[in-house]
Amino acid sequence: MLRRALLAAGGFGLAAPLVAQPAAAQTTVTLTHPLPAASHYGVGAVAFKEAVERLSNGRYRVTIQRNDNEREAIEATQIGTQEFTITSTGPVGNFVPETLVLDIPFLFRDYAHARAVLDGPIGQELLAKFPARGLIGVVWMENGFRNLTNSRREVTTPADVRGLKVRTMENPVHMRAFSTLGALPTPMAFSELVPALQQGTVDGQENPIPVIVSNNLNQVQKYLSLTRHVYSPAIMIGNPAFWNGLNAADKAIFQQAAAAAAKTNRDKVTSDEQTGVEELRRRGMTVQTTVDTAAFQAALAPAFQAYAQQFDPALIERIRKFGQ
Repeated sequence: MLRRALLAAGGFGLAAPLVAQPAAAQTTVTLTHPLPAASHYGVGAVAFKEAVERLSNGRYRVTIQRNDNEREAIEATQIGTQEFTITSTGPVGNFVPETLVLDIPFLFRDYAHARAVLDGPIGQELLAKFPARGLIGVVWMENGFRNLTNSRREVTTPADVRGLKVRTMENPVHMRAFSTLGALPTPMAFSELVPALQQGTVDGQENPIPVIVSNNLNQVQKYLSLTRHVYSPAIMIGNPAFWNGLNAADKAIFQQAAAAAAKTNRDKVTSDEQTGVEELRRRGMTVQTTVDTAAFQAALAPAFQAYAQQFDPALIERIRKFGQ
């Protein structure tokens, strides 16, 4: 058949080899994330891409794209128009409600505590909830401890928050906390944040230092308060059809690459935390490092009571005491 095809193509291919050498099949997968390339998400995405392509000897190629509408990216991953996304857990609770427990204010003591919880049995139990919701929880990554910025005044106590219009993620746990403090939480996609701050639709927002630095939010916000009110995980989510279609060896490649992405991502968060506050000062922000954390926790007592009804109190206690 091949000989006949060569003759039909021109009749001068008799000297060509009769057995064609097939090119190695290459599969392109798409990974999206919502932040600039140099951000903690961006470097994690590159680490994932490089590891997948190296470990698969080029059989898989990863295309990285930015999409700062996280809910849209999760939906695209769910239906299979893309294979992976890295997202904060803010909108994930709309898909996997069990993850919302992680957004309770002042739940985690520090980075070591948070990372140990997510990498341990509690984190794995939560990842196991994803397939029932049409998603694969691939690996926990990191966004960081969230801090409050605004354009109106310095914030050191709960009273300073009262009346501020604060952009939050589309996350009912976060919204309840700010409502309890007397703020006016305004949920919106991250893609809408800068225009909303510029136009005065909202007075402030809350995000980890790496997000504030990498998105130059100092250009639209004057005051930063190191409230560290919520630890915000990130997560790499996969499409079930793609993930379940991988053989065991290829699945191991993607798991190893995801682990490399998580390490690179967390290392970048650590670095940004160490240098970011001073960088924001240099850019002209007024930074309030002395925040009355105990007063914030006391003011949130009604919210904590509601969370204890919404979530398993035993799970909350497991998380709080993990590693002690």
